Amino acid sequence: MKVRYLFIIAIIGILAGIMSYFIYNQKVKVLPPISVDYNPYESGIYATGIVESSQANGSNVNIFPEISGKVIKVYSTDGKSIKKGDPIIGVDDSVQRQIVEKDQAQIAYAQANLVNVQAQLDKNQKAYSINPKSVSLNDLDNAINAVKMAKENVRVAQAQYRSDKALLDKYIVTSPIDGVILRIACTMGDYVSPLGSYDLYSQVMIPSVQLGVVTPVMQVRAYVNELLTPRLPESSKLQATMFIRGLKNKSIPLTFYNIQPYTIPNIELSDQRNERVDVRVLPIIFKFEKPNDVNIFPGQLVDIYIKGNK
Repeated sequence: MKVRYLFIIAIIGILAGIMSYFIYNQKVKVLPPISVDYNPYESGIYATGIVESSQANGSNVNIFPEISGKVIKVYSTDGKSIKKGDPIIGVDDSVQRQIVEKDQAQIAYAQANLVNVQAQLDKNQKAYSINPKSVSLNDLDNAINAVKMAKENVRVAQAQYRSDKALLDKYIVTSPIDGVILRIACTMGDYVSPLGSYDLYSQVMIPSVQLGVVTPVMQVRAYVNELLTPRLPESSKLQATMFIRGLKNKSIPLTFYNIQPYTIPNIELSDQRNERVDVRVLPIIFKFEKPNDVNIFPGQLVDIYIKGNK
């Protein structure tokens, strides 16, 4: 009986060995990579780029509040189209509003004082016209000067009101352009200042609001390594192609727009402000029409090949 069990165990072991041989020697088909791009030019220069909204200068419209305070209302949301002058965020203006109300009371007081001294002057002038000896010239001059001072007080109070009222209006942050909101970096209860808003993830101050321009044309800022800049042709002959990461060989032709003729540290894409960077790059700006079949957003990283000199 024991010999029979030994034969059964041996047969099971042999079968397991045969199955293991076929399983572990089976060739697994390699999956294709997520994205493959290629150099479309014989002497192409590679650069990393970042997509931006189309601007005459700069990248996007960055809004920093001109005042400091706690956010008490957010009027809009990310991705929403907005018109020039539309409110975006509201900052606590309780203290400044009290100052404006005080200015209004000061104007009312100054105007009432002006009415009073003007009435006194009218009486003195009328009495003087009837009988010059009934009013001394000193009293008449004092009445005239009192009216001048009262008018000046009204003017100063009104100027102070206009100044404080203009500052009060800045507690509502509005859009300076017709565009789309790319990001609102604050929410109700956050503290904002002329330095912007604190970003929890990057742990730096960033613009409280970022806007982009609504247009089918976008731009991309390519950063060319300083070692490759001697191979660049003249700006009038610059040709470039952009590849979207995550899509297999999806290319978009680029149109040259401008070169910023100053090399900068290669920190723009990674925000490595506190790290030592020994490589500098040359920013080159291209424009392109956004395709309808691909989602492309400002801030997106792309790969760029520029046709270089042989």
